[in-house]
Amino acid sequence: MSKYYDLNISVMKRRELKKSINYLSGELLAECLAAVSYNKNTHVEDVENVVGSILQMQNEMLMRLSHVEPGSTKLFFKKMKDDIASRTEEIVAQIKELA
Repeated sequence: MSKYYDLNISVMKRRELKKSINYLSGELLAECLAAVSYNKNTHVEDVENVVGSILQMQNEMLMRLSHVEPGSTKLFFKKMKDDIASRTEEIVAQIKELA
């Protein structure tokens, strides 16, 4: 699971980080669709909730990245990395419940 959120945020430029967040979201969506395709008994509401969580995380992280507070950038990016990791773990757990 660490492959999903193994982002080296401290050396990335914002553009690269945005691309990584979008890539991560795409990978999570692909995992969700793969889990659903293997389990035909999945409820539509559950899938919608997982997809909604992925899109919400993506939008939230991109919005946070666009509004970095000057002066505390190191702390900001450390917190952002931790938040991405925790949200990704939550979403992966939701995807596992679908399968």
